[in-house]
Amino acid sequence: MSGDPLQPVLGGPVPFDATASEIESRAELDVHLAAKSLKDLVVLGLRLDLDPPALDDVDVTGTLFVGCRLADDDVEIDLIRRGAHVIPPFDARPYPTHPATLYTPDDLASGFATERFAGMFDTIVYDHFVRHGGATPDIREALAQRLHDAGIDNALGKALAAWVAARGRAGAVGIMGGHAAPRGSAAYRMAATLSWRLAAAGRLVVTGGGPGVMEAANLGSYFSARTAEELDTAIGELSAAPHFADHDPYTAAALAVRAQFPAPSDLRHGGLALPTWLYGHEPANLFAGQIGKYFSNAVREDSILRLSRGGIVFAPGWAGTVQEIFQAATKTFYRTDGPSGAFVFLGVDHWRQLPVEELLRPLLARSPHGDQSDLVVVTDSLDEAMAALSGSGDVDPAPVGHG
Repeated sequence: MSGDPLQPVLGGPVPFDATASEIESRAELDVHLAAKSLKDLVVLGLRLDLDPPALDDVDVTGTLFVGCRLADDDVEIDLIRRGAHVIPPFDARPYPTHPATLYTPDDLASGFATERFAGMFDTIVYDHFVRHGGATPDIREALAQRLHDAGIDNALGKALAAWVAARGRAGAVGIMGGHAAPRGSAAYRMAATLSWRLAAAGRLVVTGGGPGVMEAANLGSYFSARTAEELDTAIGELSAAPHFADHDPYTAAALAVRAQFPAPSDLRHGGLALPTWLYGHEPANLFAGQIGKYFSNAVREDSILRLSRGGIVFAPGWAGTVQEIFQAATKTFYRTDGPSGAFVFLGVDHWRQLPVEELLRPLLARSPHGDQSDLVVVTDSLDEAMAALSGSGDVDPAPVGHG
């Protein structure tokens, strides 16, 4: 990252997107400045204090400047007098309060090369989160966090719209499971291989962005354009640092695999991850193509389930995974977000220990939208899982956010 550390530059270069009313890059701004009008547009998070543009002869009626740094107070006063609205950035925050894009793995891992895990952007933000009350911050911090999460919502909607424009309405498949599954374990390999097959078939892989099964799923998607042998090689190299609690070697191994097998930071290479700083003690999942990291755990969990209309895979997991199962079941029961894909439970022995199938089938059979108990599939077979997930599923281009 570069620029003011209080307002990190994240997400890489921001191209012009399909949101005509929003401006997220200086190049896009310059196009409008040449036409002498920003009327009714939204300008998001730009550094207008660096090489300040001439705004005095530009129509700014109804323009909303959100989180932009201006050259001085006189510029801000002039904009307001001429009809603009200005929401300034919050000072002394290590995260952007108005992010215009999703994060990339490089964003979250920035600082690791020199400061190791403790000095990574991801860790610094988590430490700030803990110092300011964690899940119960004071009002100033709460407002800053909610503005950040609203920006992520908006960026997520636009990223999905771009996916649909480039790839069609291919189904999004959620993959969930235990965060503690060691690299190289049977559950890890199964999730990685299934995700590799799904992504190669054009499906969008969506995870909670943590370690364990979630990392495996993003890893499989990251390798979707490569061979099964290359994926197996990567898993072998990652297995040298199997446990996420060993922060430095765990993160170093991920970065080494990324360097050995480079790929662009986009949804085609790694899929989507939606983690949270509530669980910031876990190392960042560095194999997702795009990362919507939230402060609010509730918002990100709902977003994962809302997006996964093409089906959800539940690899072995415990309390957190079981919670997500029944959150998803509620949405499916009432069709809150429309028709649902299959509920695929990987690992027959594991799911025999937890009677989720016995609870889900009679519940979904009583759905007001008809018997949906046939959506439940418990299997050890990746072929059977792929067959269950092969039904149609659409990605809503803007299921969350405002893009």
